[in-house]
Amino acid sequence: MSTIQDISILKIPVIEDLSGNLAFVQNEILPFEFKRVYYLFDVPSSAFRGGHSHIDQQEVLIALSGSFEVTVDDGINKKSFLLNKPNVGLHLPKEIWRELDNFSSGAVCLVFASDVFEEADYIRDYDTFLNSKK
Repeated sequence: MSTIQDISILKIPVIEDLSGNLAFVQNEILPFEFKRVYYLFDVPSSAFRGGHSHIDQQEVLIALSGSFEVTVDDGINKKSFLLNKPNVGLHLPKEIWRELDNFSSGAVCLVFASDVFEEADYIRDYDTFLNSKK
């Protein structure tokens, strides 16, 4: 079972240049091989995203622009992370409840996922999530 201690911060490699920085992500950088990439944008500051966990899928979240908070929960402990740098990723292993909120104006959340979208992999009810952790 995954716990808060299994969550990690990843440094995304950056090539710095006077004409602008370049960050890159390839499978060797992530703790899993990614099969899907998606992003959240134009999220109102009062909106809430996430509110689920995954049975098998892992994800890495990156704030490409702006900032947002990610609150994670392993069924016993909770912790919040402020993502606000495009060279920092938050690795969320499977079986971790996540909630994203406090999006700044212009925030973009990039997500690398270990698998394609499969609704059966989602737990969207918090009580069901808690029961799955027993």
